[in-house]
Amino acid sequence: MKRRGFIKTGVAGIVAPAALFSNDKKPIKSRMGKPIVISTWNHGLPANDAAMAVLKQNGSALDAVEAGVRVPEADPKSQSVGYGGRPDEEGHVTLDACIMDSAGNAGAVAFLEDIKHPISVARKVMEQTDHVMLVGQGAKKFALAHGFKEEDLLTKKSREEWLRWKEDNSIKDAWGPNEEHDTISTLAIDNKGNLAGACTTSGLAYKIHGRVGDSPLIGAGMYVDNDIGAVGATGKGEEVIKTCGSFLVVELMRQGYSAMDACQEAVLRIIQKHTEKVKFQIAYIALRKDGEIGYAGIQDGFQYALYKNNQNELYDVKGIG
Repeated sequence: MKRRGFIKTGVAGIVAPAALFSNDKKPIKSRMGKPIVISTWNHGLPANDAAMAVLKQNGSALDAVEAGVRVPEADPKSQSVGYGGRPDEEGHVTLDACIMDSAGNAGAVAFLEDIKHPISVARKVMEQTDHVMLVGQGAKKFALAHGFKEEDLLTKKSREEWLRWKEDNSIKDAWGPNEEHDTISTLAIDNKGNLAGACTTSGLAYKIHGRVGDSPLIGAGMYVDNDIGAVGATGKGEEVIKTCGSFLVVELMRQGYSAMDACQEAVLRIIQKHTEKVKFQIAYIALRKDGEIGYAGIQDGFQYALYKNNQNELYDVKGIG
């Protein structure tokens, strides 16, 4: 089917015609004893390795996704996550993250500085408080009180790139969109058939100081429903927020959409809201309760890493925009 026809019929309502999607709302069977991990981008490969190591020891999906995304958070070469992340316009590295377990519990931090592993702080928020999100200095104070180490996250490489940006680009495009935002979302299903998800980022490079994107927002950057599936997002966070992207994908799967069709529908809804050709990137990954995966992106160039059946591989995704 041509994309134009898909948009015309697929975005009219939550339930699309039976000719396109199945509306079979039978319970999704759980995948037992066969763990899967899926992550966004090429830094998803080492994240998947760490996550699967947990799952192979019969660990939980929650422990797995946290362990997975901690790898790029600690890697200075991953300049869109954690240590070495590109700073905002004022030269501050500010981090956002969220985590969600199979019971529907969630924790998040936003605009967090000087703490290398925001995902682990987010988990502490989830498990040690009755809150969901802490931000800024409050999040940092909480992290330090729970034993996290304060450290400078701005590496020499990221600082030098920021200085060049200030000199060359900041006057003509101070707060415009850029492509330096490869958020990592990791989703897992464990041996018991339970799901969990984690999302972490340093956000848009050279953003306005104080900007927070979709990554720490439950239902936008990531969402888990253990009866249905888990979804993670990457790309221009503002667009994901405005469509509650990850929650939308889960709800479409609840209505009977396949994981793939649900991801494509969520992407197409964003495309349809723009009268001109979309130039930014948005992409989703989905992991359904039965182990079915889905993915979609607006532009070419998106990649996801999948660890399944003892193989961890990186896949290129053709854009549908």
